[in-house]
Amino acid sequence: MNKKWLWISLPVLAGALLIILVCTFFGAADITMKDTLMVLCNHIFGGFDEEVAALGAQSTIIWRLRFPRSILAFLVGGGLALCGGVYQAIFKNPMADPFILGISSGAAFGATVGILANFSTSFMGMNSTSLLAFAGALLSIFFVYNIAKVGRQANTTSLLLCGTAVNQFLTALISIAMLLFSTEMKKIYFWTLGSFSAKGWEHVLTVLPYVIIGLLVVLIFSKEMDIMVLGDETAVRFGVDIEKNKRILFLVTSLVMAACVSVSGIIGFVGLIAPHVIRLMVGPSHKKLLPLSFMLGGVVLCICDTIARSVLEAEVPVGIVTAIIGAPFFIYLLRARNSEVM
Repeated sequence: MNKKWLWISLPVLAGALLIILVCTFFGAADITMKDTLMVLCNHIFGGFDEEVAALGAQSTIIWRLRFPRSILAFLVGGGLALCGGVYQAIFKNPMADPFILGISSGAAFGATVGILANFSTSFMGMNSTSLLAFAGALLSIFFVYNIAKVGRQANTTSLLLCGTAVNQFLTALISIAMLLFSTEMKKIYFWTLGSFSAKGWEHVLTVLPYVIIGLLVVLIFSKEMDIMVLGDETAVRFGVDIEKNKRILFLVTSLVMAACVSVSGIIGFVGLIAPHVIRLMVGPSHKKLLPLSFMLGGVVLCICDTIARSVLEAEVPVGIVTAIIGAPFFIYLLRARNSEVM
């Protein structure tokens, strides 16, 4: 890592940490920034045991509810943006998003089964709904890839078409389930809108290894993605094994996406917009694009989740907030891009 990149990354990391701390401060309960910082410092470094004990329930709200929720929102937003950047490279299209291959509908179908079955099983901090959402996301990408594969290869057009077909089919099944089981309709619908309500440290620990390992793996393939964007023929001339790289990247991003969606539900626009914005700022080099997209996606979702739980008396699903903010901004980006072309 050169010194210039180091000087860029350190302020970005510091800014992301500051935003997480600020987002931890906001919420329905009236807790001062001083008390928030004191609780966090005490749990991380120690030294304020008596003062924190005097805060009572406020300490619990900060450490067990707000802080892990902010971290989880950052990790999920970063994971979605990271996967979006990878898919945009594979499909050679800056408008590709992490849910393009039917992962979202697969996770939603799994969650629907979990809600209707109401199992009491839990594993690694995930309840039955999250576990089935995780499984549904992986199964959907498995089916899409294998259906689209001809011989040992799966071209991008076939993947997109199969992803669309699987997405529509599973969405139809979810709609049928909502009609047949109207008493559970609200739970299913709320899950599909995305939320970090009632999420804690166990969910952070569930998502963290997938996101960190996924980030490290895709960065290893950053040069290959730079070449893949230039076209398959160019990539072959440079000695890039396109299909092998695709399989590895699909596997890694599918695991990241499954982990993120299983704890948060479906949250749109973050994975689409964050890589696109970073590409406009720093260019197409994936060595810079992917980590910066991860940071921006994490910050954006952390802020959106803070808005979702702080603006109104009743919490709003964060997927609604990202759509309200993301859709106009996305339209603006499209207009700006079209103006540049003209």
